Amino acid sequence: MSEPNASDSVLVVGAGPTGLATACTLYQHGVPCRIVDRRRGPASEPKALILWSGALEVLRRIGVDQELVNRGLPLAGASYWSRGRAVGQVRFGALAGTAFPHPLCVPQSVTEVVLYERLLQLGGQVEWNTEAIDIKVASADGPAADSVMEVTLAADKAYAPTDARPRWLIGADGAHSRVREAAGIAFEGGSYARDFLLGDGVYEGDLPAEEVQYHLTPRGVLVVVPLPGGGHRVFFDRAPGPSTAAPTEAELQQLMGERGPAGWRLDHTWWRSTFRVHTKVASTFRRGSVFLAGDAAHCHSPAGGQGLNTGVQDGYDLAWKLAAVTHGADPRLLNSYEAERRPAALRALRNSDRQTKLWMLRAGPRRFARDLLLTAATRSGALDRRLVPELAQIDPDLAGSPAVPGSLDAAPGSASGGRLAAERGPRAGRRLPDTPWQPLSGTDSSSAHAQLATGRHTLLVLTSGRPGTGAELARTAALSVRRSPLHGQTDVVLLAGRADDGPESVTDPSYAVAVDREQRLSRWAANGPLLVLVRPDGVVAAWSAGAGADVLVQRALSGAACRTAARPAAADRPGAGEGRRAA
Repeated sequence: MSEPNASDSVLVVGAGPTGLATACTLYQHGVPCRIVDRRRGPASEPKALILWSGALEVLRRIGVDQELVNRGLPLAGASYWSRGRAVGQVRFGALAGTAFPHPLCVPQSVTEVVLYERLLQLGGQVEWNTEAIDIKVASADGPAADSVMEVTLAADKAYAPTDARPRWLIGADGAHSRVREAAGIAFEGGSYARDFLLGDGVYEGDLPAEEVQYHLTPRGVLVVVPLPGGGHRVFFDRAPGPSTAAPTEAELQQLMGERGPAGWRLDHTWWRSTFRVHTKVASTFRRGSVFLAGDAAHCHSPAGGQGLNTGVQDGYDLAWKLAAVTHGADPRLLNSYEAERRPAALRALRNSDRQTKLWMLRAGPRRFARDLLLTAATRSGALDRRLVPELAQIDPDLAGSPAVPGSLDAAPGSASGGRLAAERGPRAGRRLPDTPWQPLSGTDSSSAHAQLATGRHTLLVLTSGRPGTGAELARTAALSVRRSPLHGQTDVVLLAGRADDGPESVTDPSYAVAVDREQRLSRWAANGPLLVLVRPDGVVAAWSAGAGADVLVQRALSGAACRTAARPAAADRPGAGEGRRAA
């Protein structure tokens, strides 16, 4: 066995979309890592298809969104069919405050290749054909930042890889995670008592060109998804059989004839698969220096396309926090990973489970009631208003997170998101609202979200619009940032009230932009300057009108204000509704 390399700080096991998003984010924040995968290269199978707005915003910060948009197909909506007629419809494209109002159909194989190419551009690489065959994890629970693991790696190639003793180990190695098993973390839940069959190919007939269709029949469901570049994916459920071999084209055609509209016929397929769906959630996403992300932490029904999206956001959230701690932020910042991402995984599981159960209503009064409910929800707009934002995972409420101190002006013991915050400043724990602005100095971004797309920490200096009120505060803020652990990953942006106020000789590394006084960001500073700290994920972490830049930066940016994560409520623990046998 080769000697461990003591310089390995972060080891990522698994180079699917979750692992690659994690590694890219670490590199962007100046933290190299090792990433290993037992496969020979990025996936060639299309697998997951849908990228929603929340994941696309993450991929924008990583720098791969435009390539995915170029290679994807925007979806216009989804429709539900029963007894040969449309009973429900959802329109996509109405999401506000995001550059990605439509979900994008992109095969997982494309997403992996694009992320892998980005990792190479950032100076990283993947050790393919390399498997973690033995993982010894320190027994300590909790932060245990100084614990050391021993990871034995084996490779299907001529030379043996260097074994690892990482400070941090990230398991992004799928539903059968060896990292999760080595850490002794339970994976609780069950499986649907159905097999799921799919086939990607060319089909004859009047198949949808830009929407997903769900045909809900007494025999089972038929899902149809248009693919970028032509063709469709068809998806069926059936009673479990003795084998999970891929379906034949004849089997797919038989199921389509039973459940689809007349005239739909299979021409040929290029990929077919049979699989069984599990609904499971890890009992914890962290044990000491070991973290779980993506399918290693949670697995879902494919309904709604939640799995890959949730995993990419897991990886990004963990990586920027791990990078911050590596650069000197308070290690308690890492307590917020599970506090934020496990509830997100449970919400995604609930959504996909709800949709899957909707598919499986076969006949009788419940099926009739489902059809009536879908029709009523469509006419009232409830499906558009409620379902789309849930699936998009665009703006979770993180106000209770240990990494969201909130208003530093609030009285001790008061809620940071209470009346004072509502009247005086932004909502802590929510995405910063997008705001158009005119760049004046140091940036060419034309809006708040365009600036935040860099994926860096951002300290906004909001002024009242009176000339001369912001320059000194911006200089003080820039000096405070320079003294903080994250000075290399933080931008200071001065928001002036009018373009003719000018940048006022703002000290580098600040930027200056002009914002109309009627915009929300300007109104927050109507009674005086305001400092707002925004995290790399676009979420408002903290703000203050009177605490001063030093206090805000040292308490929030350094992580020193992070509260200890509370134990999850009973309803959010495995076995309390999620992760049980679904059917």
